[in-house]
Amino acid sequence: MSEPIRLTLPRDSQSPQPERGTHRIFIGMAAGVGKTYRALNELRERLERGEDALVGVLETHGRRETLQAAEGLPVFPRREIVHGNVTLSELDVEGLIARNPFIVLIDELAHTNAPGSPHEKRWQDVEALRDAGIHVLSTMNVQHLESLNDTVARLTGVRVRERVPDFVLHDADELVLIDLPPEDLRERLRAGKIYAPEKVEQALGNFFTLPNLTALREIALRHVAQAVELEVPEGQPAAHEVVVVAMAAEGTAARLIRRGGQLAERLRGELHVVTVRPARLTPEASRMLDTCREITEALGGGFRVLDNVGTVGATLVAYARAVHATQIVMGETSRSRWAELLRGDIIKYVLRGTQGMDVHVISRD
Repeated sequence: MSEPIRLTLPRDSQSPQPERGTHRIFIGMAAGVGKTYRALNELRERLERGEDALVGVLETHGRRETLQAAEGLPVFPRREIVHGNVTLSELDVEGLIARNPFIVLIDELAHTNAPGSPHEKRWQDVEALRDAGIHVLSTMNVQHLESLNDTVARLTGVRVRERVPDFVLHDADELVLIDLPPEDLRERLRAGKIYAPEKVEQALGNFFTLPNLTALREIALRHVAQAVELEVPEGQPAAHEVVVVAMAAEGTAARLIRRGGQLAERLRGELHVVTVRPARLTPEASRMLDTCREITEALGGGFRVLDNVGTVGATLVAYARAVHATQIVMGETSRSRWAELLRGDIIKYVLRGTQGMDVHVISRD
């Protein structure tokens, strides 16, 4: 197994927050690379140094190496939640805050908590612990990052449902990249170190193919490095880029927002996601807008529904000018040719009305 790559994210020394707990994320390309194993070893080292260290939540999945690494470590009891006829156990956030350890390990950052938990997502539990001054070690796979959801789905054919907002990664104090060559990971899988024997062949032929793992490894290496590079050096202001994503309440909207989020991140710019209020909003479209708002906020952007000032194109141009947009991201039109003749081509209108702004038209495919 390769040595972990530790990348410390620079912090603004002018506004320190010593009262808030630090966050170190162990991140890798896929299950089985050794993230939890490394985090447990670090927790043990801290315990041996005399720090008040606890395992807050650990998902071993029955893996022998993980169980051995956790042996003898103090584990804080989980909170039991009754859901229907099933009793589930989750991280006891309130109990941990009352116990107030110095540092705690929280496994699987992208996990969705059981109904009835104080927070919907485990990453929100971590934020609450940090707000209480508790330091956190956590783990996650790169494919769970919100902005990479479409990229991972396109490369691997697998749509990841549990996701972590990008700001959680960028707000971390340190990223520890656990790197492992794809063929080594496949060997670990064949040896039964990741999944039960009956699941190995299926995993090797589906998610854990060599092309998938190679792509995920490259994504992990690039994105973690980019997360550090994008931090603005002390005293150096970022270029003022403003990215406006224009979307409609339809199936391609989420992908469009994530593409705009990636652009805003690379440019260190603001992210604005807008849609023009339709004359009639169906319940399905309303739910779609709620989802788009959640994705936008997860990427650190702002979401607005604009009142129509005449035509959709004119409304978008007026907003872009008002916020001094430098980049506009749009999707290929879903209108029929007849509708374009009657109401005009929105993309052409925006192109004509936004001189000096870069317009990106994203394929519907």
